[in-house]
Amino acid sequence: VHFVESGGGSVQAGGSLRLSCAVSGDTFSRLCMAWFRAIPGAERERVAAIDRDGTTSYVDSVKGRFTISKDAAKNTLYLQMNSLKPEDTAMYYCGADPNTDFCTVLPGYYIGLDFWGAGIQVTISS
Repeated sequence: VHFVESGGGSVQAGGSLRLSCAVSGDTFSRLCMAWFRAIPGAERERVAAIDRDGTTSYVDSVKGRFTISKDAAKNTLYLQMNSLKPEDTAMYYCGADPNTDFCTVLPGYYIGLDFWGAGIQVTISS
């Protein structure tokens, strides 16, 4: 599975960005897909996931502000980020896997994605 991420950048707090992740190399409809993020020196953390049937999940820190979606016609995963905060500053990664049993970022579940994009920087200034 291969990814081309785009849409990152720098905005002021309260602004919006939309990340895109074009996916190739596997049947799009088979994939569990998710967005993670990481700051330097910290482990990658979950943000949002979308299952094959469109079921979505979010971590509490982004719920109500971020929306994960996908467009099967374009083989593209999205993350619409609104009301951005300085603490959202991170490198954002899209990930996918056709074999994930639990396609969710909810606590207590291991999403287990094996395929990752290179990451895209998002910087929010106060």
